[in-house]
Amino acid sequence: MAADNATKGTARIEVLIADMNGRLRGKQIPIEAEKKVLSGAVRVPTSTQSLDIWGYDNDEITGLSMTIGDPDGICVADPRTLADMPWAPPGSKQVLATMHELDGSPSFQDPRAILSSVLERYKALGLTPVVATELEFYLLAGDWRERGTPSPPPALMYRGEPNGYQLYDMDAVDLLGDYLETLRAYAKAQNLPADATTAEFGPGQFEVNLLHRPDALAAADDCILLKRVAEQAARKHGLKSTCMAKPYTDHAGSGLHVHASIIDDKGHNILDAKGGEPVKLKSISAGLLQTLLDAQLVFAPYANSYRRFQPGSFAPIDLTWGYGHRGTAIRIPEKDGPGARIEHRVAGADANPYLMLAAILGGILLGLENDLDPGEETTPNHVPADAPRLTHDFLTAVERFSTSPFIADIFGMRYQKLYGDTKRKEAISHLRTVSDFDYRTYLPRL
Repeated sequence: MAADNATKGTARIEVLIADMNGRLRGKQIPIEAEKKVLSGAVRVPTSTQSLDIWGYDNDEITGLSMTIGDPDGICVADPRTLADMPWAPPGSKQVLATMHELDGSPSFQDPRAILSSVLERYKALGLTPVVATELEFYLLAGDWRERGTPSPPPALMYRGEPNGYQLYDMDAVDLLGDYLETLRAYAKAQNLPADATTAEFGPGQFEVNLLHRPDALAAADDCILLKRVAEQAARKHGLKSTCMAKPYTDHAGSGLHVHASIIDDKGHNILDAKGGEPVKLKSISAGLLQTLLDAQLVFAPYANSYRRFQPGSFAPIDLTWGYGHRGTAIRIPEKDGPGARIEHRVAGADANPYLMLAAILGGILLGLENDLDPGEETTPNHVPADAPRLTHDFLTAVERFSTSPFIADIFGMRYQKLYGDTKRKEAISHLRTVSDFDYRTYLPRL
């Protein structure tokens, strides 16, 4: 078991900002400077949020680093997110921040700021999204660096092989009970509204549900911090957690499902059909379906993400909707009463929660502001023929995102170009890289 570092060192406060990939970056500062942190005195280069998945600033693409002198931005801490760090020395805290320019305006590339701008549109309409997320992830054996490949925790192995599928298997939960108990304790210490924990299909795969929030920004904060809690708990037990969409070839991918409803200024759920025809539910489902291909790069932001979209899996491949059908992209679990909502099932666990919710809420807005038809319903006995499909190609998703008027409207043209150009470089790098599959398949035969 890894050493518990909570008893070592001196207390600190960590200022955290999210980059485009949902990685948390920032600074560690002595706890005595907490007031300084909360006053907005901490600065980091604004290019920090334009770093690609490898950590490069890509100045030749973005022009945001040395081209303009790599200027600082202001980390404006959100005091609502101030929380203890139970894995760190006693008294340590963390706080999420939004990047602002030196003139005080939110940075165009800050994911929290992008989501906040979408929420302002709802506020102008007198509406509030109520959002919850369900995060799937894998727990891995701690020797992943030495092996170079993932493997399940030893407790779930037999003679070097995974001990079968584990969907809702309480034995799997019990065998990793110490880890899950630590995860729950860390989540409680950070005020995360973690609810049910279940074993999923893959060996070492778990899902943690977060309760609904009438604040989508807080829901995104919860999700990104849950990812951190899952990893910190794993380190304590000598393990590794991963939110890769598809870490194993032969096992299920990991999704990040989103449940959303909309309440008006009187607290009424406007999606509630009250036993009648769910017009608004259908229209927002249509809005989400119409924008899925444009936003797929947000829901599936890496080359590995596209390995998750496979026929016969619970990851959707068609642009379909239905009541209670888990094979659809947009599922309606409940149409009547205060629980009426949609479930968006496309995003992988690797998605940036802020950008993901911005895209989903943008699609919902399209359905609220127009009267749209989602087309044929998917039922247990009927799947619409010739339904449009999500792309299985990373570069295709990049090009769709980069030319979409919807994306320009929701994310802004500057961010559309920044994100699209950065992801295009990643997609081309993937296409150019000769893989082990190429060697094993073609080298002996060609």
